[in-house]
Amino acid sequence: MPENANESFPLIAAIDLGSNSFHMVLAKADHGEIRILERLGDKVQLAAGINEERILNDEAMQRGIDCLRRFAQLTASLPQGAVRIVGTNALREARNSAEFIQRAEEVLGHPVEVISGREEARLIYLGVSHSIADTPGKRLVADIGGGSTEFIIGKRFEPLLRESLQMGCVSYTQRFFKDGKISQARYAQAYTAARLELMGIEHSLRRIGWEEAVGASGTIKAIGLTIQAAGLGKGEVNSEGLAWLKRKVLKLGDVDKLDLDGIKVDRRGIFPAGLAIMEAIFDACELSRMTHSEGALREGVLYDLLGRHQHEDVRERTLSALMERYHVDLEQAARVESKALEALSQVEKAWSLKEDWHKELLCWAARVHELGLDIAHYQYHKHGAYLVEHSDLAGFSRIDQQMLALLVRGHRRNIPKDKLAEFGKEGVKLIRLCILLRFAILFHHIRSTQEMPKVELNASGQSLEYRFPDGWLEANPLTQADFTQEAEWLKRVGIELSVR
Repeated sequence: MPENANESFPLIAAIDLGSNSFHMVLAKADHGEIRILERLGDKVQLAAGINEERILNDEAMQRGIDCLRRFAQLTASLPQGAVRIVGTNALREARNSAEFIQRAEEVLGHPVEVISGREEARLIYLGVSHSIADTPGKRLVADIGGGSTEFIIGKRFEPLLRESLQMGCVSYTQRFFKDGKISQARYAQAYTAARLELMGIEHSLRRIGWEEAVGASGTIKAIGLTIQAAGLGKGEVNSEGLAWLKRKVLKLGDVDKLDLDGIKVDRRGIFPAGLAIMEAIFDACELSRMTHSEGALREGVLYDLLGRHQHEDVRERTLSALMERYHVDLEQAARVESKALEALSQVEKAWSLKEDWHKELLCWAARVHELGLDIAHYQYHKHGAYLVEHSDLAGFSRIDQQMLALLVRGHRRNIPKDKLAEFGKEGVKLIRLCILLRFAILFHHIRSTQEMPKVELNASGQSLEYRFPDGWLEANPLTQADFTQEAEWLKRVGIELSVR
């Protein structure tokens, strides 16, 4: 870690745009550890605003934006890179989530990432493992969110299995308890729906096994506190307390009557759904006890952010594993990466490619552009793009994977201009990065280790010039033919290429 890393980012923040609640933590990083300075949270219930057509309504959006305006007072003075904002299941599901994300970024001044369920699970486990005692055995971690529930089995700080299921206390409330009435039949429907979801992962969970079970959400904490208030535990969830609480909730019959110690007023409406999911987890996993961790997703996001600043970026490990799995030619990948970065350094000012993510994305694409060769040579750029977009890549957001996949898809033959244009103003920059990647690949087409010439790149707007040493292209007709053909491909995306 550079000596000035803590000075560059004296404060870091994580914001979790959950389906039920939005949370923010502000922290100070000190020698690899995190000291929490401020916690903020609000029950936005974003998932409750998604209709059957998966459209997020204006009221839910406004609740979210109002909450983020309060968070923005703490993030406004923090530099880029010091704040990480992640969206979870509601923003994964809503078809118009891009509209909310744009408004959120305008308010906060920092980018919002929508992460996959398994990436959410990884970050939850990271937060939990840094928040509880470091025990040698395996642990099962469950996090009941508003729209999804994550399960992780891990050992110490490493997750061994990560799963995300489509069940949550807000979405199940909408399905089974929308009017606030609680009946035996409705509760049974919610419980059965959760058991059906769990059937898909029960075998995998039991095959790995665990020594302790830990819960990491507000729902699990509330259940434990209510059981404790009844004198049936010490804050943990246990079988006896769960059975008592189920009987009590069914007897009361209405969420407005859930005036029990441990259940906050703003949680009453979603409590029966969370309880049904909790009971299903206990039965499916044959649990008798589950403790609670205060650390969860947002703490995991903080530690992941800290790791990136300390050059312990999980994304680097992810790409290395992907390259190994698909037998990437490491020497060729390194040659292409080096040449692509050299090209970037020459045009970054003229083409406005000076942000950190431009360099990161170009490096990643250079490393994995040949993934698809392990599937088939024919249209291998398309195979590689599919693998990048649809693989479970720890540390990457959905947008990261989509952009990386498009660079891999466009590294030869047609550049997917229409797909790249969907990224708006960033689409132009993605096309430019794609062109630099293509240059580096063509330059090393013959995969030679011999010393290659210095090429000068000059860019301005929609034009680009490659200037080779006098006579070199004539002496290397294959490379000359490659770049002649490349000029034709680039015309299709409005770039005039001249090669001298």
